[in-house]
Amino acid sequence: MRILVTNDDGVSSQGLHALAEAMRTLGRVTVIAPERERGAIGHAVTLHKPLRLIHVAKDVYAVNGTPSDCVLLGVTQLMRKAPSLVITGINRGLNLGDDVTYSGTVSAALEGTLLGIPSIAVSLEGEGTFRFETAAYYAARIAEAVLRHGLPPETLLNVNVPNRSRAAVAGVKVTALSRRQFVDPVIEKIDPRGRKYYWIAGTRVSWDRGKDSDEQAIRHGLVSMTPLHMDLTHYGALDDLRTWERTLQNGAGTRPSRPAKRRPAQAPARHSRRR
Repeated sequence: MRILVTNDDGVSSQGLHALAEAMRTLGRVTVIAPERERGAIGHAVTLHKPLRLIHVAKDVYAVNGTPSDCVLLGVTQLMRKAPSLVITGINRGLNLGDDVTYSGTVSAALEGTLLGIPSIAVSLEGEGTFRFETAAYYAARIAEAVLRHGLPPETLLNVNVPNRSRAAVAGVKVTALSRRQFVDPVIEKIDPRGRKYYWIAGTRVSWDRGKDSDEQAIRHGLVSMTPLHMDLTHYGALDDLRTWERTLQNGAGTRPSRPAKRRPAQAPARHSRRR
């Protein structure tokens, strides 16, 4: 049994090596991870420079690229035979709800799924102090189940673990993605020379799409296990949008009419912005 382990926190991450150690109870592990931290990079792949595999230790490699690069290189160039499982993490911090679209951890598992390999992303709640041993324990149990039963086609698992001792974890819950919203997502500041600069930051607020969401599970001390599907098509909208087809086709090649002139609107009152 061959298992590929990667992450987006870099090859030196404590969570990566805790995950690799847990996976060695299930099979032979190859670790291939970015040479430095590459969080929130999404599903980016490197097209503008050469990639290099750096041998760090026995069965441990670093790549000067993204998490998705690591999976692609690991499966197609490093391992002589495709692995039975790709597992990513243990990420320092949760990947809940809409945040999965930004996550390098989740995107590495997505790359494994694209290559036809059962894949799991594992993230751990917390800031500063992390109980990686708890997340590694549940990662091994879930990985064992995936190796035994498989996953549905074009599906990966997004696992989030509460930052608690094993004894304090309330159980495992199959969940759906929640919604995530930022309050003041972009913060404007002034540098010492009086020039503006910006941080993408803000305070995150979660709310559910419905019951059994991933955020709700973590809030109640449960391990969240969310199946994510590759096909993003909104099938419920297809029939409605097909009614546009004839109109759009008939309108092809015609010039839009010139909009009527409007009187300029009165400028709104200016308000100061809190900084």
